[in-house]
Amino acid sequence: MLKRAFTAPDPGRMRLRFASRAVLGIGLAVVLCGAVGHSLQAAITGGLAALLALFTVTDPTVRGQAVTTALLPVVGLPTLALAAALHDVPLARDLAFLGVVGAGVYARRWGPRGHSLGVFAFMTFFATQFLHTVPSQLPELYEAVLLSLAAAAVVRFGVWCYERRLPAPAAVAVPAGGTGLKRITTRQAVQATLGAAFALGIGQVLSDQRWYWAVGATWWVFVATTSRGETIVRGFRRFLGTVLGIVLGFAIAVPLHHVPVVAAVVIALSVFGIFYTAHVSYTWMMLAVTVMASMLYGLLGVLDAGLLALRVTETATGALGAVLAVLLVLPVTTHSVTEAWVERALRCVHTCTAQAAARLAGDPDADPAPRVAELEAILGRVRLSLSPLVHPLSPMKARKGRARQILALLDDCAREVRGLASVAADPEASHDARLAAACWRVEAAVEALTAPAPYPRGRVATAPHTADGEPVLAHLHALEHALVELAVPLRGASRVTLGA
Repeated sequence: MLKRAFTAPDPGRMRLRFASRAVLGIGLAVVLCGAVGHSLQAAITGGLAALLALFTVTDPTVRGQAVTTALLPVVGLPTLALAAALHDVPLARDLAFLGVVGAGVYARRWGPRGHSLGVFAFMTFFATQFLHTVPSQLPELYEAVLLSLAAAAVVRFGVWCYERRLPAPAAVAVPAGGTGLKRITTRQAVQATLGAAFALGIGQVLSDQRWYWAVGATWWVFVATTSRGETIVRGFRRFLGTVLGIVLGFAIAVPLHHVPVVAAVVIALSVFGIFYTAHVSYTWMMLAVTVMASMLYGLLGVLDAGLLALRVTETATGALGAVLAVLLVLPVTTHSVTEAWVERALRCVHTCTAQAAARLAGDPDADPAPRVAELEAILGRVRLSLSPLVHPLSPMKARKGRARQILALLDDCAREVRGLASVAADPEASHDARLAAACWRVEAAVEALTAPAPYPRGRVATAPHTADGEPVLAHLHALEHALVELAVPLRGASRVTLGA
């Protein structure tokens, strides 16, 4: 786990840039809040707003990111006012919180912007519980949020906008088939609301002051997951990361939280850890979140061993609420989600191949590069969907082996498609009849593997052996071979499902 978090490949040092810019942006926001005389509570609220602006805004274009950042206060400030106004009305506050949970998850149907706004609304409501915000504090908190969002925007879009020099990443939305309760985002909104209701009830029995931790745990388990298998694995990783963070909190936060300079350094390192490990290890990200929260409680003067132990219990309650919800309420199976993502990956392979063939045939408008980027993004979703089956603790050995085989062969397809696209970019590359035939076979193989129900998946023809050393044909024949091999686990998955 340690190796995965800190020795994972970082092409272009993107994770390092992402984390370093976050420390700069959040640090600037907090310093500005302090410089204008805001209280510690306002500085924490502003720092959280900057963190969310830099972490959750993931639109594929810089322009889109700027628009989403500008919209954050539109949902955040009213939510902050609602939560503060209901501070002393527990029943109304709880119902409003559950409404924010459901709306926040449902907003994922509108893509990255809906996801960002939903997370910001939830965390704004959550922060008022964390800080026990009352209406008289609202003007100062509004100023802190707006000032911090402005600081984050200056750093992200002005001082260090490294995305302007990069091609726009492919945006891959959650499969949106169906309407009403057949739509995945709708089902997840219902699941998250009921799971949060369970966590809220049990959390308040455990503590009438820190119950919101349980609701927060349920919420973050649902973020970035689709199937019940993904949610269960994420719940386990959240709990593990929290436990490890509490252990580290006992060693660092408890003895050192009263030293402001040390606390500031630890918080900065925790912020860096959150951003640097987010894309490779949810467990380590949660460890960093827990250490940061421990130091903040220390600065607020309420940190002790009992508080840290309570956080573990509340987190376990929230994770349990999420697991029960996805198992018992409108479940979305791992198999159905995985099948949808694998089919999208295969069709993207076909599109990449067709674009490369057209480019080699002399079509100047054909460009496989954007499709290759889209394929990489889709494969990321395939890996996430299959993560419950390839998890080291998964007891289903046959399904684990099949899932690993599918991932390996899809990676082979991606590698050959990347090679094909690079050859097609060469202006001296040529087109011949063998290339057209090979592209046709790739198309036939994809059609055979993705035949819709109730039609049975067809037989994938074996790729002809060739001794030709031309790079284009070498990549195409390797791609055909990978598709032939992929037919075995995929047809097996039609008889024995990949997951629950």
